[in-house]
Amino acid sequence: MTEAIVLGGSRGIGKAISHGLESIGCNVFAASRSDVDTSDLESVRKFLKSHETADILVLNTGGPQAKQFADITQEDWEKYHNQLFLGFCVMLQNIKIRDGGYVFLISSVVIKEPTPNLIISSAYRAAFSEVLKILSKEYAKRNISCINIAPGPINTDRTKELIQDVEGYKKSLPMGRLGEPEEIGDFVKSIVQNKIKYISGVTINFDGANSNYVF
Repeated sequence: MTEAIVLGGSRGIGKAISHGLESIGCNVFAASRSDVDTSDLESVRKFLKSHETADILVLNTGGPQAKQFADITQEDWEKYHNQLFLGFCVMLQNIKIRDGGYVFLISSVVIKEPTPNLIISSAYRAAFSEVLKILSKEYAKRNISCINIAPGPINTDRTKELIQDVEGYKKSLPMGRLGEPEEIGDFVKSIVQNKIKYISGVTINFDGANSNYVF
């Protein structure tokens, strides 16, 4: 049976991905923060003792509160350096992805369109995206696909934390609505179910045409 580990798998996008993979017969460990907190390296090491291999690894975690650069503390930098970057690196170094498997990163559109009040997220998500891009070439030798999914405005608690007037914000979007977590879950499900392998080392915008960048 195909084994999947989904970080942040108890809510939002992670939960939708977990359900999508379960629907096609995958044995999914949907990890909540109580299972592993990537901002705490000791928590990561403890998790790795019982999760050494997987066919599918979904790297997904929440981000920091919106803050301007001048308001960010040293503790903020250190926490999210671990949560958004170093914790994921340690996991990739220690979890063996079986040949023919998948690594999915759930990042954010801020990796290409940085936001002033989300500078921590913009910086560390972009940095880890570069790590995954480099590793995708090495993983390709074992037919492992690495796909970076960059969500934009999705109907999650995170979006509601960042946007005060959600209803007004929806009207400003090209599709007039937020994306649904299940749409990302179905995308991941379809990639795995159809054994699509040649798409690797790429970033997929999931923002309903809201972004302005081309590449």
